[in-house]
Amino acid sequence: MAIFEKGILGGFSGKVGNVVGSRWRGKNVMRSLPQRGKYTPSEKQEEQRAKFKTVIGFLSPLTDILNLYFGNTQGDKSRYNLATSYHLKNAVESTALGMIMEYSKVLFSKGDLRGIDGGTVAAAAAQTLNFTWQDNSGQGKATATDTFMVVVYAPDLGTYYTNLDVATRDATTGSIVLPNYMASFEVEVWASFSKPTANFAANSTYLGAVTVL
Repeated sequence: MAIFEKGILGGFSGKVGNVVGSRWRGKNVMRSLPQRGKYTPSEKQEEQRAKFKTVIGFLSPLTDILNLYFGNTQGDKSRYNLATSYHLKNAVESTALGMIMEYSKVLFSKGDLRGIDGGTVAAAAAQTLNFTWQDNSGQGKATATDTFMVVVYAPDLGTYYTNLDVATRDATTGSIVLPNYMASFEVEVWASFSKPTANFAANSTYLGAVTVL
């Protein structure tokens, strides 16, 4: 830090190049900006960054669904923020090949509504997936008119298919038809129940992987 008297141009305030001018205790003061040192993140920090990048890349296409059905907002944390935190802690794994999502731990909805009992998925001709489940209406907050929702992810394509209104809980069966480009690819499948008018849902269930016919 340097102190200087006013010259013909007087003192100055603000930054000029690498020098900052200001008034301190009634005097004109100049100081140089600190130089940025070289920063090398630790291995743990690099790992956390890689986890975050993997989780955000995986969840971003589901932002709208997560903001509707992933728990309840907490303070200034949105449902999407809560989903990000959950997956960072529980559903991403470090491997020799890099970070991967643990599909069995992925949730696209989270809540106190009664979830799926006895859920199954099977591939059929023409990119069709057929679902079955038990009617557990009347258990907890479950009602016959709760909506059966499905999320499908094709890892090799990096794309999703979602349907938030497949059938009602009491139907016990439902079907969806995937886009033609998903034919022959293996897809990961999750399902859940919701009450759309209340933005209220169950914890989603991972139904496994199937190859689209």
